[in-house]
Amino acid sequence: MGEIIKLENGQLRVPDYPTIPFIKGDGIGPEIWAAAQPVFDAAVKKVYGGTRRITWQPVLAGQAAFEQTGNWLPDATLAALKRYLVAIKGPLTTPVGGGHRSINVTLRQELDLYACVRPVRYYPGSPSPVRYPERVKMTLFRENTEDIYAGIEMGVGTEAAKGLTALLKEQRQLAKVRFPATSAYSIKPVSKEGTTRLVRAAIEYALRNNELTLTLVHKGNIMKQTEGAFKNWGYQVAEEYGDRLFTMAQYQALAKTSQHQADQALQGARAQKKLIVNDVICDNFLQQSLLHPENFAVIATLNLNGDYLSDALAAQVGGDRNCAGC
Repeated sequence: MGEIIKLENGQLRVPDYPTIPFIKGDGIGPEIWAAAQPVFDAAVKKVYGGTRRITWQPVLAGQAAFEQTGNWLPDATLAALKRYLVAIKGPLTTPVGGGHRSINVTLRQELDLYACVRPVRYYPGSPSPVRYPERVKMTLFRENTEDIYAGIEMGVGTEAAKGLTALLKEQRQLAKVRFPATSAYSIKPVSKEGTTRLVRAAIEYALRNNELTLTLVHKGNIMKQTEGAFKNWGYQVAEEYGDRLFTMAQYQALAKTSQHQADQALQGARAQKKLIVNDVICDNFLQQSLLHPENFAVIATLNLNGDYLSDALAAQVGGDRNCAGC
C-alpha cells in the first residue's frame, strides 16, 4: 500500500513507499511510459537497496480520458494530482485552431505550477546543428500561468469582441486596431505577483547554485505596460537581496552621474563573483544565445517568450530529449 507525499514547512516529506500518479499521455506516450517505468523502478531499487519503492497510480487525461469519461481532464484526475502532490505525465495532444483547450495549460493553472524550470545542457554524442553546443549551459525559468496562455480570447464577430471594440472606442484606443470589424483578440495579463514569485524563484536558484548571471528576457520596448513591467518588477525583486547581487539597473543609475563609478562597481561585483542581474530584449537574446551562449546562465522570462526560447535553446543541444520541462 502506497503512502502520500506531504508538504511540511515548504519541504516535501517523501515516505518509503510513495504513491505517484502517472498519465500515460497521447500519441507515443504509452510507449514512452512502458519503457520509462521499469527504468524508474530499477533506479529506486539500486539507490535504496530495495528499502523504498514507488506505488504507481494511473490517472486519466487526454484522449484516453475523453474516450472513457467524455472529459479531456476529469475532476478525479485533478483531485488526485492535488492530493498526491508529485506526478508524472506523458505528452498530451492539443488541437490547433479549435477543439479543446490545452490540457497542459489547464494543469499549470489549476495546480498553480507557476514556474516551468528547464535546464538546457549538452550531452556529448548528441547531434547538434551548432558548432559549439557544449557552450550552452542555461536554466530557464518560464512563467507558467499568465500572459497570452491565460486563454482570454474573443473570436471575430462574437459579443465579447464587440464589447471590447466598444470599450476601445470609448477609451480612444480603437484607431490602433487596423481592421476592427474583422479582428479577433487575445488578452495578455501580466501581474506583479506573478512576475515577483517567478523572478524570486530564479534568483534563489541562481544564488543557491553559485551562478554568475541572471537575465530577464522581455519585449518591453514594444509591450511597455506588460513586458516592460515584468522587467521593472524583476529588478525590484532583485533589490531585496542587497549586496548578494548587483543589477544593471544599479549600474545605469550610477552611470547617470559617473560612468567610471558605474564601471568600477560592475567590475567589483564580478571580481567578488556576485550574481549579476541584467535584462535583454527577447529577439536580441535569440541572436546572442547563438553567438555567445556562454554569457547566459539563468533566464527568467514570460510565458510566451519562454515557450519559444526553451525550444530554441533545446535545438542547440540536440532537442527536447536533453531538456526536461513541463
